[in-house]
Amino acid sequence: MEAVKTKREGAVLTVVLDRPKANAIDLATSRVMGEVFAEARDDPEVRVVVLTAAGDRFFCAGWDLKAAAEGDAVDGDYGVGGFGGLQELRDMNKPVIVAVNGIACGGGLELALSADMILASETATFALPEIRSGTVADAASVKLPKRIPYHVAMELLLTGRWFDAAEAKGWGLVNEILPAERLLERAGELAELLAGGPPLVYAAIKEIVRDAEDSKFQDTMNRITKRQLRSVDVLYGSEDNLEGARAFAEKRDPVWKGR
Repeated sequence: MEAVKTKREGAVLTVVLDRPKANAIDLATSRVMGEVFAEARDDPEVRVVVLTAAGDRFFCAGWDLKAAAEGDAVDGDYGVGGFGGLQELRDMNKPVIVAVNGIACGGGLELALSADMILASETATFALPEIRSGTVADAASVKLPKRIPYHVAMELLLTGRWFDAAEAKGWGLVNEILPAERLLERAGELAELLAGGPPLVYAAIKEIVRDAEDSKFQDTMNRITKRQLRSVDVLYGSEDNLEGARAFAEKRDPVWKGR
């Protein structure tokens, strides 16, 4: 699908949303994105995913209101992974980096919130304007108060106001702010760094973080100790787990095989 482009370099898959003028997402695009992310999740050769968008003005304007006016139902079939194919994708245990190259509003900001790390260009701006349209930013209402201070999150949800990359970084919503011409280069550098790391450990980290989000500390610790989390069980019985100890003892760099 022309609206979703992919580029594979080694263990890094870059996904580019390309739907002029605003990179808004309709049902068909969402379903394709879900297929792309699910394939990346299940491909052992892919270790890191980078998501960005074409153009220099919009990262993503969220739900395609023009498509909605032509018959796309807001409660329609978004495909695997829900809206944008990522925010409800189960068992996505690989690092995901989002490079926000412009306006990220509504569902576009919610899509960025689905990533593990967010890089933003100096010109990036953000908003959750659903309140002004008489609807709810559902995913953001769940996620945002857990990512930034509650009262700030509620202000952004209740007013729908715009905020820039500097404010986003101030609240810890963005990892780095970069000149537009450096954004994808930096995303690539970070992706390559992660691609050289231990994939089974990444998977365990992501599953532990998800489990702990709605659990008491000791409950999650008990599940880790008893190897009740699948990725942790795989890690503890893996060649990579032994390789890490051997490499340390032999004073060399480990060679991760993902098994």
